[in-house]
Amino acid sequence: MHYRSDNVKDCPVDDLDRAMLGLLSADARVSVATLARRLKVARSTIQARLERLETGGIIAGYTVKLGEAARQGRIRATVLLTIEPRAQPAILTRLKAIPEIERVHTTSGRVDLLLQIAAPSTAVLDAVLDQIGEMSGVKSSESLIHLSTKMDRAV
Repeated sequence: MHYRSDNVKDCPVDDLDRAMLGLLSADARVSVATLARRLKVARSTIQARLERLETGGIIAGYTVKLGEAARQGRIRATVLLTIEPRAQPAILTRLKAIPEIERVHTTSGRVDLLLQIAAPSTAVLDAVLDQIGEMSGVKSSESLIHLSTKMDRAV
């Protein structure tokens, strides 16, 4: 398996790398010594592989995954956008200026962009949706309010 980073050449990932990534995904605070012990390899091997995975763009950082308690009080929504041809760069610039928009994905299929939004209230969400809908180049939008999360395997 190979992963490709935009600014770095191909970085091959083997079974040991995948095992390390699995352990780090479960607990990003795990020490190099603990990784080495659990995977039954030398600390220097773990350290060298971590450096290679970081340099190769496989590991972009170490972070905290928020639990449900931290997400309470936030209204989450997915917005499906259809945009005018060649309007994407200008729309992306405007979307990046809206702090409630967490992610923007390009898609294949009937819509052009998929947005993930988190707002502290329905009033703020409504204002964000109005702001998006009023953007020049947006042909149509469809909003899907998230009610509950039944499964989350995101790393």
